[in-house]
Amino acid sequence: MEKDFDLVVIGSGPGGYVAAIRASQLGYKTAIVEKYNVLGGTCTNVGCIPSKALLDSSENYYAILHKGPKQGILADNVRIDFEKFIARSKDVVKQNNEGLNFLMKKNKIQVFTGAGSFIDNSKIVIRKDQEEDKTISAKYFIIATGSKPASIPGVDIDKDRIITSTEALSLKTQPATMVIIGGGVIGVEMASVYSRTGTKVTIIEYTDSLIPTMDRELGKELLKVLSKQGIEILLSSKVQSAKNQGNSALVTYLDTAGKEQQVTADYCLVAVGRKPYTTGLGLENTKVKLDDKGRVVVNDQLRTEEPNIYALGDVIRGPMLAHKAEDEGVAIAETINGHPHTINYLRIPSVVYTWPEVAGSGYTEEQLKEAGIVYNKGKFPFLASGRARASDDMDGFVKVLTDPKYGEVLGVHIIGARAADLIAQGVIAMECEITDSELGKISYAHPTFSEVLKDAYLITSGRGAINI
Repeated sequence: MEKDFDLVVIGSGPGGYVAAIRASQLGYKTAIVEKYNVLGGTCTNVGCIPSKALLDSSENYYAILHKGPKQGILADNVRIDFEKFIARSKDVVKQNNEGLNFLMKKNKIQVFTGAGSFIDNSKIVIRKDQEEDKTISAKYFIIATGSKPASIPGVDIDKDRIITSTEALSLKTQPATMVIIGGGVIGVEMASVYSRTGTKVTIIEYTDSLIPTMDRELGKELLKVLSKQGIEILLSSKVQSAKNQGNSALVTYLDTAGKEQQVTADYCLVAVGRKPYTTGLGLENTKVKLDDKGRVVVNDQLRTEEPNIYALGDVIRGPMLAHKAEDEGVAIAETINGHPHTINYLRIPSVVYTWPEVAGSGYTEEQLKEAGIVYNKGKFPFLASGRARASDDMDGFVKVLTDPKYGEVLGVHIIGARAADLIAQGVIAMECEITDSELGKISYAHPTFSEVLKDAYLITSGRGAINI
C-alpha cells in the first residue's frame, strides 16, 4: 500500500526540524506535525533562543554599570526598560520562527498543525481544535516531542507566583525578589538574567554544588562568581513546599543543619529539570515502550521496538540538549538512508550561558577517579591571560584531562569568557584524537582567550605553561 509520506516527524524542535531537513535532502518525501502554531519547539520559543537574548541584554546592562566606570566609560541614569527588554527577546524568537518557515518551504517539507497520535505503526491522526481530524500514513516516523518542566513534591506550578522558565521569559514587570529552586543550568542562567537587572535572587539547590552534572570544579568556581555578583546561593538545602500567597510566594526549605527555614519573594521559579513529553501520542497502539522515567526506549540506532519508528532528543535517554537532538536527527535520517552511525555522547558539549560562561566535554575528573583511570591534569587561569586582562574578564580557568601514555584528550572543562565557543576546540581534539602535545605546539593568535587552552595542554604534555 502506498504511503502519503516516506517520513513523518512528530515535533518541530531542533531535533525534529533538523531530521526533517536532512531526510528531505536525502530525497525522502517528508512532513512535520507540530501541535502549536509555530515551529521550533521549546528551544526556539521558550528555551535556548529567548533565554540567550535576555542573557545577552542583561550582560550588556551589567557591563555598563560595572565594567564601564573601570574603563573610563561613564553613563548617567542607566536603567532597564523592562517592557522593551522582554519584547526584544520575543522579536528574536519571531525571526527564528520565520527562518524555520522558510526552511520548510525551501526543503519542500509539508507542515501539519495539530497533535499527532498513532493509530498504528504506519498511520497517525492529527487533531486540532475546531478542525476535522486528518489521518496520514508514512513508511517511517520520528518521535521528537521534547520535554516539559518538572517539579518536586510540595511544589505545584500555577504559572502565577510559582512559575517555570517559560513564564520567567515573559514577565510583565521587573520583580524585586525571586527564589529559584534548582541550581542547574536553567536555574543559574535565569538567576543571572534577573540578578543583573536588579532583582534580589536566591537559589536553593538540593545537592552540594551548582551545575552538579558537570565537573565539580566548575560548579565551585561558578559559586564564587555568582555570589560575587550578588546572588544568594543555598546549597545542600531541601525545599519542602512553595505556596502562592497572592502577591508573593512563600518557600519553605530545610537548611544544611536540617532546620526548617522560610523565604518570601515576588516569584518562585521552579528549575529542577524537565521530563519527557509523550502525552497523547497513542503509543499504546504501537510496540513503542517507555522506561521507568517516561522516556521512549531506543537502541543505538535510535530505533524503538517498532522497526519503522525512531525517537530523539529530550524524549529519550541522554542529556536534554538542543545540539544533541540535532545530531540524533541527522543520524536517524542517514540510518534510514542506509548509512547508520552511532553518536558518541561523551563528546557532546554541555554549556551554561552565565558570564563567565561554563562549558565541558568528555570525562569529568570525578568520572575518571571513579573509573580508576589514570590521567594528567592541566589547569590554567584566565587571570594570566593578556586578552582576559584587557577585557576585564579574568574569572575562571581551563582544565584539561589527558591520558599520560599517549596524550589523548579525555576531557576539557572551561569556566571563563567565551567558554561556549572555546569548547568546540576540545570536542574536535577528542573526536580527531589530537594529542595534548600537538595541541600545545600549534599556533594560537595572540592575544586571545584560546591561549588559556594552549597553556593547559602544555601542562598536561609535560612541557610546562608559558605565562601569557
